[in-house]
Amino acid sequence: MSESEAVFSARGLTKVYRTGEVEIHALRGVDLDLYAGEFVVLLGPSGSGKSTLLNILGGLDVPSAGSVRYRDHDLSSADEEALTRFRREHVGFVFQFYNLIPSLTARENVEVVTEIASRPMGAGEALALVGLGDRLDAFPAQLSGGQQQRVAIARAIAKQPEVLLCDEPTGALDSETGTQVLAALSDVNQRLGTTTVVITHNAGIAAMAHRVIRLSDGRIMSVEVNDERKLAAEISW
Repeated sequence: MSESEAVFSARGLTKVYRTGEVEIHALRGVDLDLYAGEFVVLLGPSGSGKSTLLNILGGLDVPSAGSVRYRDHDLSSADEEALTRFRREHVGFVFQFYNLIPSLTARENVEVVTEIASRPMGAGEALALVGLGDRLDAFPAQLSGGQQQRVAIARAIAKQPEVLLCDEPTGALDSETGTQVLAALSDVNQRLGTTTVVITHNAGIAAMAHRVIRLSDGRIMSVEVNDERKLAAEISW
C-alpha cells in the first residue's frame, strides 16, 4: 500500500474534550496515512480513541490540534458547511445500529440515499453486492440482524463514496453473523476499491485487513501489515 495514493494524511492529531475543569485526552498526537483502496482495521479497548479518530476522518468532529487532510481538503480548518459537503460527496458511514426506516423495504431504505447522491448506483445493485439481491422487497422486521446491517452497508455504498467508515458494525451481532457482515465489507472493498476503515474489538478479523492499527490511550501503538489478507470470497454468506 505504500506505493498507493494517500487519501488521508493526519499529523499530530490531538483531541481534548473538556467537561468543566476536567480534560479528557481522546487523541494524543496521532500521525496516520490511509491509502486509496485499502482495508484498515482499528483495534483497541474502549477509550483508546478509535471512534474519535474515525469521527475526525469522517468530518463529524474536528481536532483540537494537529492537521488532517483528505486529498486536497484540509478538514482540520474546514467550517461546518464544508464538512457537510465533504461527508455528502465522499464518505459513507456504517454504525453499530442499523438506523433503517421500519416502514420502508430494503430497496426503499437504500433509495433514500440514492435520491440525493450525485452519482448513485442502483439500489438493487448495491443490495446484490452485499448478498441481498433476493430480499429487495423485505421490510427490516422480516430480516435478521446481519441482513439489516448489510442493508445499512448497501445504503452507505449506494452513493459510491470514495471512503467507507464503519464504527463497530458487528457490535450488536453474534460472532458468526458478524463475520458475514465483515465479509460483505471486505468484498465491497475489493470490488469497488473503496478505502475502508473498520473499528472493532474483534481481533479475529485482522486477516481480512491490509493493515491493522492498534490504539491505546489516544496513541497508535502498532501497525501490522497483512500481505496475505483473507479474501471475502472464501467466506460464504
